[in-house]
Amino acid sequence: QVQLVETGGGLVQAGGSLRLSCEASGNFVRINTMGWYRQCLDKERELVAIISRGDSTVYADFAKGRFSISRGNAKNTIYLQMNSLKPEDTAVYFCSSKGIWAAEAYYDVNVWGNGTLVTVSS
Repeated sequence: QVQLVETGGGLVQAGGSLRLSCEASGNFVRINTMGWYRQCLDKERELVAIISRGDSTVYADFAKGRFSISRGNAKNTIYLQMNSLKPEDTAVYFCSSKGIWAAEAYYDVNVWGNGTLVTVSS
């Protein structure tokens, strides 16, 4: 139904910036909510930011003021702009989607991408 592919991860120095991209494809009309999560070493996966179909956003405390989630012109793509990166931001960042409209119906399904690694050097 939905496939998510993240790009943009890599190695960056502390204080630098990266922009992650997530492209959704598959058999759907539109996605309800999309977001970014991350998993740091030896920690549980945690919310970074989410964006609704109406473009309202929610950010984790650590992301406020530094990270920004947005949609592309085509709403099958979202971005995560990360500024002022810190070594503790090092993690695998995952794109997620929740809820799709397809085949004239709504499906309450959750889909995850495979993640992209962000490494922030100190």
